[in-house]
Amino acid sequence: MASEHAFTWGSLLTPVKHQLEHYHIDPHVGIDVLFTSILLILFAYLGGRKFRAQQIHMPTGKLNFTTLVEISIGGLYNFTKNSLQDWAKPLFFLTGSLALFILINNLIGLVPGFNPPTDQFNVTIVLALIVFFVTHVIGISVHGFAYIKHFIGPVWWLAWLLLPIELISHMVRPLSLALRLFGNMTGDHIVTGVFFLLFPLLLPLPFMGLGLFVSFVQAFVFLILTLVYFQMATSHDH
Repeated sequence: MASEHAFTWGSLLTPVKHQLEHYHIDPHVGIDVLFTSILLILFAYLGGRKFRAQQIHMPTGKLNFTTLVEISIGGLYNFTKNSLQDWAKPLFFLTGSLALFILINNLIGLVPGFNPPTDQFNVTIVLALIVFFVTHVIGISVHGFAYIKHFIGPVWWLAWLLLPIELISHMVRPLSLALRLFGNMTGDHIVTGVFFLLFPLLLPLPFMGLGLFVSFVQAFVFLILTLVYFQMATSHDH
């Protein structure tokens, strides 16, 4: 007779099902996303105003808002260029926007009265799906019909085995991206919130510092994985 506690594949999903039963979409997430989007638009407008007016020709050597924007965007672009080479510039509108959007949405959760939109799965899955579709659009535009080689491998007679494996691997990518960001930001937000309720004056400060670190790390990880997927799509090694 099978034991009551016998292993079943369905039991692996029990923790996930339990979490989804208690998961609710924040009705204010749209307002938070709108607010952070406005912040990013102001950041781009104010930071690039002098460049658009051609008032800056040489570095001024002064640490001001314009210099901060130049250093931040320049460093971010150089980082993407190391991975994407010639594709860094045409794709920077997306890679740079994703990195800054995720970062500001992570950081907004440290402000009292705000919830980080990135602790909502419906937000992170949209970001992950954008990366997923753009990856394959890039792959097709670079390789044309030969992009199929990324899925069937270099040996044609193993295509029957590699094709389903590669398809599953690619289909799991957006879920992996979304769950990683969603899970880490949700966990950090819950921990900070619990300690804030217990002792709202000093105890939460170390956890808010940890939250600051987690916010940057998760934005960086999402960007890294995005660059890896784009690099694989443009690679000619297959």
